[in-house]
Amino acid sequence: MEIEKIVKLVKDQLEQYGKNEKCDENKIPVEASGRHIHLSHKDIESLFGKGYILKKKKELSQPGQFACEERVRIIGPKDIIENVIILGPARTESQVEISLTDCRKLGIKPSIKNSGDILGTPGIIVTNKDKTIILNQGTIIAKNHIHMNSKEAEILGVKDNQKVKVKIFSERPITFEDVLIRVNDSFKLSMHIDYDEANACNLNKNTYGKIV
Repeated sequence: MEIEKIVKLVKDQLEQYGKNEKCDENKIPVEASGRHIHLSHKDIESLFGKGYILKKKKELSQPGQFACEERVRIIGPKDIIENVIILGPARTESQVEISLTDCRKLGIKPSIKNSGDILGTPGIIVTNKDKTIILNQGTIIAKNHIHMNSKEAEILGVKDNQKVKVKIFSERPITFEDVLIRVNDSFKLSMHIDYDEANACNLNKNTYGKIV
């Protein structure tokens, strides 16, 4: 009889665990994206030499994206930031993603944009040792956004390019408005915020978001 009670108790606990796991499907991992630069093939060759191939250092959370060993310097009207990481693979157009704090340091007027939307954004100078390129546009503060595949979008009840409100659960809870949903079957569920936003909500490994 005691054994039967124990078996029933274990079954009940497992069933409850399964229910809790299902509820957790709505939890969205949150990652801080530091300052970085995406370079076109043309600009890679201008900075590193003809036919140069960026050296992969580590894979990022989004499949196919990686951090490179190479670093560059970005120069604004007021100041310089050294050792800016390059992310691969190469893009059609170069794009520099920085925070509002970085904008103030560099003396650049902030331009909050979705990644890839660089028309009319501020330019910047990029250097590698004695080699220099001048970007006439492409410096942005990337709007926070959520990557996900179509199955994850279905579970969360959202669509590509939809804007949602996301509550961040942390020691300093914050709710972000107008967070862009980006759906692609090559994506993996993750919300990206910059370092200013990460510091504001005290981001750590236990932090997560939920669409509200």
